[in-house]
Amino acid sequence: MEMKRFVLLAIACLACVTVQAQSAADSLAIVTSKWSTSSPRKGVVHKSLRIDNLYKGPQSINLIEISRSSRLRLAVAHDNRMRRTSDMAQEHNAVVAINGTFYNMRKGNSTCFYKIDKEVIDSTAASEAAMRVNGALLLKKGKIQILDWSLDIEREYKGNKGTVLAAGPIMLEDGSKADWSECSKSFLNTKHPRSAIYTTRDGKVVLLTVDGRSSGNAAGMSIPELMHLIRVLGGYDALNLDGGGSTTLWIEGAGVVNYPCDNKKFDHEGERRVSNCIYAY
Repeated sequence: MEMKRFVLLAIACLACVTVQAQSAADSLAIVTSKWSTSSPRKGVVHKSLRIDNLYKGPQSINLIEISRSSRLRLAVAHDNRMRRTSDMAQEHNAVVAINGTFYNMRKGNSTCFYKIDKEVIDSTAASEAAMRVNGALLLKKGKIQILDWSLDIEREYKGNKGTVLAAGPIMLEDGSKADWSECSKSFLNTKHPRSAIYTTRDGKVVLLTVDGRSSGNAAGMSIPELMHLIRVLGGYDALNLDGGGSTTLWIEGAGVVNYPCDNKKFDHEGERRVSNCIYAY
């Protein structure tokens, strides 16, 4: 029944043809490939897939599903000195973690809005808003919500409870493709390593990474391709995070499970130092 449901969803997703023209073969490859699956603890599932031909190239995909039954809570860790996602996760006794949002690689601060309760830590740079940042995560009372975001919304934002972290672009809203008309076409359509967070209709939170920049191993994905992948996998609301050399997915006890590319090797050692990460504890 589960496979039948995914195949039907994959067929439905063919209506979501975008700039990169995702095909029926891509949809069926996602749902019929044999994913490696493990469960590091109750309510948490890690899935990984190495596939030779998806979106016209090899792909390496990892995701972590967090069910409500896990009773885990999401939070953001940050350090303007720039730290590895794995280090920040362990310092906060995390179970799983993914790198966070865009940041200034010289100064170490986030270049996207970041607020914890009443304290504004960072604001969104105009260049980020013009290129890609049109969404934000709201983490409040253990729940997650993906919000529309803009510089105008940021200036008027009055919420003083919970954590807000801007990123983007939003890829899915209520299961449908989001509006990318104000985003950089180059950023949207170039294949890169990617990180994303999304929710499903049944209340799961999913952390997802797609590796790239490794010839013969991982081609990376464009934003339309990433959106298509997430939609076929059952995503309902989805937000792109910082990608490229920052892309990192970590699990307690297993370490980094994707293939970060900052060392230009296809191994688990090429982690980049980042400004913040999203973790569950």
